[in-house]
Amino acid sequence: MLRAIEQLKQQDLKNAEAKKKKNQQMMSEVEVSNKLAQDAKQARITKEKEEEMEIVRYNKEKDLKEQARIEEERRIREEKEHEIQRLREMQEKAADRQAEIDALRAKRAFE
Repeated sequence: MLRAIEQLKQQDLKNAEAKKKKNQQMMSEVEVSNKLAQDAKQARITKEKEEEMEIVRYNKEKDLKEQARIEEERRIREEKEHEIQRLREMQEKAADRQAEIDALRAKRAFE
């Protein structure tokens, strides 16, 4: 009987040891799983930040291109206005010169 009790105690100790070992293995697996999940989450966060930075960079480039386009349009418009003003001044000079010539001819014709 004592031998049977001793065997039961030994069996209980083995069972407890096996259970403890199984629990440690399960905890280890949970830690690995949690680490993988944390790594995946960190990777996702990093990817989202990179995507946001790419969007910001794209919008900045778009704004710079838009500003350059507007500036180029303004420069072209000013050049055209300047050219139109120059042509008007030339026409006015030509008209003034022609008026002087006509006035001299009229004066000569009158004399």
